[in-house]
Amino acid sequence: MTSSTPEIQTYYFLVASQKFLMEEEPLDEVLKERTRYYQEQEKAIDFWRVVQPAFLNAPELAETKAKCPQPAAAIISTHEQLITWLKLRMEFVLTGEFQAPSATIPDPLASLIDQG
Repeated sequence: MTSSTPEIQTYYFLVASQKFLMEEEPLDEVLKERTRYYQEQEKAIDFWRVVQPAFLNAPELAETKAKCPQPAAAIISTHEQLITWLKLRMEFVLTGEFQAPSATIPDPLASLIDQG
């Protein structure tokens, strides 16, 4: 039996300025290592990097957006411990969580770049 309504999922995020997250932090190396680890463990990838994440425009995340330099970038995961682990490795980041899909966040991985 299939359902036409996608299941609501909790997503955890780490967000920072795009310049910081994409250029100043050695994030590519960290994510490559994590991807390799997941493949070795035969575990599905549960994290994504999103440039200019659309979820920050949701009213419930207005406070987070106001605190984060724009344009922003995010690491989004369904695995809370991964976001906690990343936060411990970096300064100048904000973390939080949201539920999606929802009326205000229909696509958790959407980028504002894709919309314009």
